[in-house]
Amino acid sequence: MGRQFMVIFIAFCINMAGAPVGGAELWGLPKWVIDIFLVTGFAMILLTCMIGQLATQVNASHCMLDYINTYFAVFTFYTAMAIEFSGLMHVSYFIQKCVGWAAGKPIQSNEPPKSAAQAAFFWFRVVLSAVVLAFSLAVTLEGLFTGNTTMWDGVPNAVAVIIFFLLMSVVGLLEGMQIAFFAVAKLK
Repeated sequence: MGRQFMVIFIAFCINMAGAPVGGAELWGLPKWVIDIFLVTGFAMILLTCMIGQLATQVNASHCMLDYINTYFAVFTFYTAMAIEFSGLMHVSYFIQKCVGWAAGKPIQSNEPPKSAAQAAFFWFRVVLSAVVLAFSLAVTLEGLFTGNTTMWDGVPNAVAVIIFFLLMSVVGLLEGMQIAFFAVAKLK
């Protein structure tokens, strides 16, 4: 989960760094092309996904140890481990346990059972993560409902909220598909 948080953070930073200045023109392209690709950020999304993420993730899925064979990659690995240890993303483990319970299948692990102190620390991080998630969602929804966003002019606030949840669903589906694609790629 620390790695996923870093991917989101890096993608956000790249999109912010590559955003065009207001009124930018490129090669005399029509305004509608510039609006679609530059104003919306669609061009940076494609560039980030295709060049920055996809190739490295495919490489890492086949050559995991070779992939961290540089000092910067080791630094990145330790940063991801620190984020994971912080518990910032631990609410996902609670969701995993709920899905396992709902399916009637217990979650199997190769780890030994947690001691009381380890279990308390784990559940503390789950609760902390849930609080951070709830606060983040509350701030995001407040911004969407009050119109404090960069949504296009003329789009009602309620539609912005619907678009937000639709896009979040698409991201979840894409993440699930990515895991499935890499699992299938390793089948012999």
